Amino acid sequence: MHIYFSGIGGTAMGPLALIAKQAGYEVSGSDKQPSQYIDYLKAHDVERIHVGQTAEQIAAVHKAIPIDWLVYTSAVPMEDPNHPELVFAKENSIKTSKRDELTNKIISDKGLKLITIAGTHGKTTTTAMAVWLFKQLGVPISYSVGAKVSFGDMGAYDPKSQYFILEADEFDRNFLSFHPYMSLITGIDWDHPDIYPSRDEYYQAFRQFIDQSEHAALWQSDVKRLDHKPTDHQMVLDDDDPRINQIKLTGQVNRQNAWLTANSLLPILNEPAEKLAKLLNDFPGLSRRFEEIAPGLYSDYAHTPGKIRGALQMAHEAGGNNVVVVYEGLHNLRQHFIKEELKNLFDDVKHLYIVPSYLAREDQNLKLLAPADLLNMLSDKSRRHAETTQLDNKLKQSIQKQLDDKNLVLCLTAGGGGSLDEWLRQQFQPK
Repeated sequence: MHIYFSGIGGTAMGPLALIAKQAGYEVSGSDKQPSQYIDYLKAHDVERIHVGQTAEQIAAVHKAIPIDWLVYTSAVPMEDPNHPELVFAKENSIKTSKRDELTNKIISDKGLKLITIAGTHGKTTTTAMAVWLFKQLGVPISYSVGAKVSFGDMGAYDPKSQYFILEADEFDRNFLSFHPYMSLITGIDWDHPDIYPSRDEYYQAFRQFIDQSEHAALWQSDVKRLDHKPTDHQMVLDDDDPRINQIKLTGQVNRQNAWLTANSLLPILNEPAEKLAKLLNDFPGLSRRFEEIAPGLYSDYAHTPGKIRGALQMAHEAGGNNVVVVYEGLHNLRQHFIKEELKNLFDDVKHLYIVPSYLAREDQNLKLLAPADLLNMLSDKSRRHAETTQLDNKLKQSIQKQLDDKNLVLCLTAGGGGSLDEWLRQQFQPK
């Protein structure tokens, strides 16, 4: 079967393309712009990828090897309901679906039990931690992680595996397509207002997802937040359990993610939580999650207030009071949504640079919030140490001076083609 991925450079689509190839499918795809993820896929033998998404390009692929199934990222029809690739598929009677249908097919066809990690924040790191534990114990595992890891591919299918670990995304209600054997809920805080107009709609989606899971593990704070009544098949963890701090990873959010992972996988891996937690002390981290890309220079995907607070806590733990932030908002829509919480988020950093937000899936009726608009929304305290800037040589020199002055520079960035993260990797020597 030939599967064509529209939006193959996405953080969920790329790993799925790798998994499909390893599971025996013919794989090809496209994206609207080049990115480090496309380079990664090509380096991992997914070579039939082109940049540009025209009818002529997909027609050429289809002529060479007939396409049986077109899998598209949620952004494709949102940005253009008459997207050329979707139109071509319809005209040529090619099956189309979002990625969840293909994921479910692979899991079903291969007879795997599904372990999902869901939540507003921490799911990518927690997914990687779960994969790390399986690998450290020598247990075969298939998985999909939405970021690069140093101990394996972003996505992998192992024919010897019994389980499939999946980062389950709530955007566009994707995670409701799954009925997991075990679900880890990392933490819940209203997000994606374009999909969930109210907080209760967001919470209701998580209630449904938990109900669809045969087993689940979640924090007491989320039980309270959801007004959820746990069943005998659901593990509830104390947010303030002092044993969490026996884990030596930097950052409270990392220690909590590790504790959740160790406890929830205990029944599956048949190892004591203490042993699993100890193994997680050596967890090497992953791309764009407080990743040090040059000495003292960190890139982090944090983009919601909860994630940003977690990243800042981690930065202050590592750098004390010498924390400088470069902020690239992820989506103009989200900046409107979180503007009240942005007000005081950066009060306690040493300096703040605000660059233009990373735009995708935007509501064209909303005013585009420029860096100056975001600056004016901040508290008086934040504005005293903040400035607007662009991704240019002036910013490069400013970051270098901050590093020379022994400050820790935390870059909150979307990632992907044209982002602050990509610019940083071009401008600064990797660690």
